[in-house]
Amino acid sequence: MSDTACIEVAGLCVAYGDTVAVDRIAFSIQQGELATLLGPSGCGKTTTLRAIAGLEDPTTGLIRLNGDSVYDSALRVNVPAEKRGLSMVFQSYAIWPHMTVAENVAYGLKVRRRPRAEIDKEVRRALDLVQMSGFADRPASKLSGGQQQRVAVARAVAFSPSVLLFDEPLSNLDAKLRAEMRVELRELQQRLGITSVYVTHDQEEALAISDHVIVMNKGRIEQIDAPEALYNRPASLFVADFVGAANLIEGKVRQTGLVSVFETQGGQFLRVATPQGASGSETKVALRSAYIVLQADPSGAENANFATGTIHRRMFHGDFIQYVVDWPAGQLMVRRPPTEMIAEGALVSIMFSPEHCVLLSG
Repeated sequence: MSDTACIEVAGLCVAYGDTVAVDRIAFSIQQGELATLLGPSGCGKTTTLRAIAGLEDPTTGLIRLNGDSVYDSALRVNVPAEKRGLSMVFQSYAIWPHMTVAENVAYGLKVRRRPRAEIDKEVRRALDLVQMSGFADRPASKLSGGQQQRVAVARAVAFSPSVLLFDEPLSNLDAKLRAEMRVELRELQQRLGITSVYVTHDQEEALAISDHVIVMNKGRIEQIDAPEALYNRPASLFVADFVGAANLIEGKVRQTGLVSVFETQGGQFLRVATPQGASGSETKVALRSAYIVLQADPSGAENANFATGTIHRRMFHGDFIQYVVDWPAGQLMVRRPPTEMIAEGALVSIMFSPEHCVLLSG
């Protein structure tokens, strides 16, 4: 494990009887980074976060914060949650309605028996950070959902924790406010430089705010990567299907090299960039729907995979149009800008680069 990592997890296992929720996972997060645990419901991401927080007792493994072991099954170390120097923002906000905004933010400082002058100073600082300084004396019960979430974040950062944990903090907000708040949270995290772990099942959210994304499935880690690498080079069939909109095209590799030849089940031959470690036995190609070009006048392109097809269905989504296109290998889902309007039933040319075709084992 890294000597400079702020958070280190190794061999972590959490089991409830015969049910294994987290299965021997390992990862590290560097100082000042925001890493997201991403995956479907029941994959173990929240259990992992709670184990880091000290709210869940692991079965085996090791957890270090800033180089100090807070859990070590071999040495029987298990530091209580309140002594780990971290803070957590919950999905439910956990705001006390009988207190004012300032009293909510001050709560953690009072529990730590900080001097009154220091409490007042840190409360003002925290409320300024989340643009809520004008609401200090307002009853928490009179706040909107977005305002309550800001108060929850202010309370979490008020005592300057070394690690900040987020458990799906935006899932109760409407879509527009969720998009605004994710920008605010990311800017705040970067401004403070607090190492953060963020849990979500929303892949768009994970890609937008993270330095690294840890994709989990059935208690195990499928891939750890930067958002762009995760999207463009999924390491497994699960990641390709779960992160972003991808077409999974079945077939077999016919020729290997820097650019391999892949024959689809429909007899279409594709040129595919060969990733490091490919064996030639891969049976699927992942092709992101956003990387496919459609043209109303069928004409070939010398440096791209090319086929003709027919627009089967067109769906308007506002920011993009999603097409279902019939082609020799079945159907493709294609996303294009709303300025590229093609009628249903139209004959089109389909083009995409070999570098956007990712070979995957079945």
